[in-house]
Amino acid sequence: MNGRDLVRSMKAVSLVGTAQGLRAVRSSWRRQRVDAVGLAPRGVERARVPGPVTGVEPGPGGGVVRFARSELRVRVTTGGAIFWGWDGAEPDPSYALVSGSPEADPRAVLEPDKEGGWRVVSERATVVVSRHGAVELRTPGGLMLRRDLPPRWWEPVGGGAGHWLQRAQVAADARFFGLGGRARGPRLRNGTYRLWNTDPGRSFGPNDGPLYITMPVQLVVADVGCHLVFHDNTWDGSVVVREGEEGAGSGHDRAGACEVRMDGGPLRCWVIVGTPARVLHTWATLTGPPALPPSWALGHHHARWGFGGEQEVRRIVAGYRERGLPLDAVHLDIDHYEAHQVFTVDKETYPHLPQLADELLGDGVRLVSIVDPAVKAEPGNEVYDSGRATDAFVRDAAGRTVHGVVWPGEAVYPDFTDARVRAWWGGLYKERLAQGFAGFWHDMNEPVSFAAFGEPTLPRSARHALEGRGGDHREAHNVYGLAMARAGYEGLSELHPQERPFLFSRSGWAGMQRYGGTWSGDVATGWPGLRASLSLVLGLGLCGVPYSGPDVGGFDGSPSPELYLRWFQLGSYLPLFRTHAALRAGRREPWEFGPDVLEHARVALVERRRLLPYFVTLAHLARRTGTPYVRPLWWGNPEDRALRDCEDAFLLGDCLLVAPVFEPGAVRRTVQLPPGRWYDTATGKAYEGPARVLIEAPLSRIPVLARAGAVLPVRGADGGLELEVWAPSPGRTGGGLVVRDAGDGWEQPEIERFTARWAGGRVVVERDGRDTEDAGQAAGEAGLRVTVRGLARPQMERPQM
Repeated sequence: MNGRDLVRSMKAVSLVGTAQGLRAVRSSWRRQRVDAVGLAPRGVERARVPGPVTGVEPGPGGGVVRFARSELRVRVTTGGAIFWGWDGAEPDPSYALVSGSPEADPRAVLEPDKEGGWRVVSERATVVVSRHGAVELRTPGGLMLRRDLPPRWWEPVGGGAGHWLQRAQVAADARFFGLGGRARGPRLRNGTYRLWNTDPGRSFGPNDGPLYITMPVQLVVADVGCHLVFHDNTWDGSVVVREGEEGAGSGHDRAGACEVRMDGGPLRCWVIVGTPARVLHTWATLTGPPALPPSWALGHHHARWGFGGEQEVRRIVAGYRERGLPLDAVHLDIDHYEAHQVFTVDKETYPHLPQLADELLGDGVRLVSIVDPAVKAEPGNEVYDSGRATDAFVRDAAGRTVHGVVWPGEAVYPDFTDARVRAWWGGLYKERLAQGFAGFWHDMNEPVSFAAFGEPTLPRSARHALEGRGGDHREAHNVYGLAMARAGYEGLSELHPQERPFLFSRSGWAGMQRYGGTWSGDVATGWPGLRASLSLVLGLGLCGVPYSGPDVGGFDGSPSPELYLRWFQLGSYLPLFRTHAALRAGRREPWEFGPDVLEHARVALVERRRLLPYFVTLAHLARRTGTPYVRPLWWGNPEDRALRDCEDAFLLGDCLLVAPVFEPGAVRRTVQLPPGRWYDTATGKAYEGPARVLIEAPLSRIPVLARAGAVLPVRGADGGLELEVWAPSPGRTGGGLVVRDAGDGWEQPEIERFTARWAGGRVVVERDGRDTEDAGQAAGEAGLRVTVRGLARPQMERPQM
């Protein structure tokens, strides 16, 4: 017996409580015993490297380069993405790809390189393979973007799964982004980042990790260009980032470096080169377009663990209505279940849930239900009984059902990597829909099993179907939440085929955007947690997950009025705008923080409602192009080093720049502006970028700037669609895109393009080349009213040094 584990067991019993604490202790010891039997001990291993090249075999889009102890397959696809895989690794099977291996580009051919290696030349990049297995990615002009050194494998002498290491070099000025949801970001500084979806078991801050969503997806931005690299491997692993150092004119630059380690699985990766917009578009083509949320899901959501019952929900909704505050959804947490059992309702606290849902819907408010994967292991529980009859639950290496401990107590876990189990689980949402729920949030799906010691998840030796291939939890863990999201999304699509499902998930993996979005999880209440909230949204967007947001106010504790308000103001410009709190946390309703906070929060809510057409447009564009709603300031200017290092502001689409306030007591803040003219939307004051400027940020608002020439779809006073146009800079044109809300079905409305330009001393707005509007008059053919702002002679601010 391990003495430290014994001490942890005693602490668990004392802290959590006798019954649940004892269950967690038993579960931890049980997990340890199961793995001791089910996993072979790591014995003597031998290392190998590819060795010298021995031959090549040209093929579609590239070919195979053979080495003495390995082989490398390189393939360029018609969409421009580049695949390479070692030891016979192919693109399929993959949980990330949406439709198998893309078609090879017949124009890309494998040919000898002048340095004795081989190369594949394509339109967007050149791949050069050295004689000993280094793989270099170059721009069409020959500049180096990335150099992967020859990989190294460690394999058991007697055979079996091994692990591997891959080191890479990038330019000294390069910056790393991505790797899923990282509180320490969005820029990834020097350090080690684990790739293992993890519930930290407490509220987290900026320095905590790993968290709920990890992805082996890096977006690297450098002077020479941008590229995305995705190591398609679901096993536990880590990424070590080391930023480069420039020699300050001495010519002795130190290259940036990245090291990827995986405990098993294939060594294969995808690389995409281009502008950030092109990279994310190609990434969405590979891994699937983001799910389109229904328009109501782009409004304001109010959630809480522990509403206590129907009357409290009515009281809160009435509080919003009486104060004239927009509200679009209310979320019910696990306390609305009967004894925390999924797909049930506590009839004492929610005796008439369908009627409550109908009543709220009459006020334009939808109900959203939490859904946990763990099923209480008790005969008589309908979900448990039907799951046993379906043989739906994860088993160990000996064929016994794996048990864990979660909120309902002893629990079992569906194997979502089995298509048959996904179909069974998807059908269970019929009960939720009958209760009146319109949307769903998946929680605890890393998956979590409470533990007194060790990792709070299933045994690593637990067996999974993995789409018929078979394997254990080491390979299935990171995609468990992704597969659960797929089960829910596909089930809802069948049960309500006329409506787009609304679903967001705490855990996931590359490709999770196909089934919905995510949220921050249990972010700590405090100013550091506020800053981490933006890091998570930005980082996830660069990994292809555009719809996300934090728990406004933080998950735990009681935020100060100022902190709550600044969080609320930030949340009002993020895709998922949701207040939420833990069972024993303080209140999160705006009126609970005093009359000043209430009025300032009202301004934020009204502005969010006014901008809903813009959010609808961004949602449609994200689905069609993969472009996130929330973008880093360098999005359109990745060559600007000052913008690459800026993490405290963001672009909302192409038109707006949002600068949250992250410091207590601050009433102004500096903002790094991208090139061009920018208008303060509150004062109309104009600023010329690139520059670093000081902007007023009173408690009543956070700085929001509009790009000169921007055409924004907004909601008018009568609820109709209008255009807000910011005057272009002299001699320049502007523009914007509009996608009109076509309801919550599957219709694909057209993208309308508008341009704004000066003509005859006035601003003219044109749609598809037709003059439809000038300042202040009703639109004709477009059926829109246009308001032009920024027409007064701009008072230019001088840059702050």
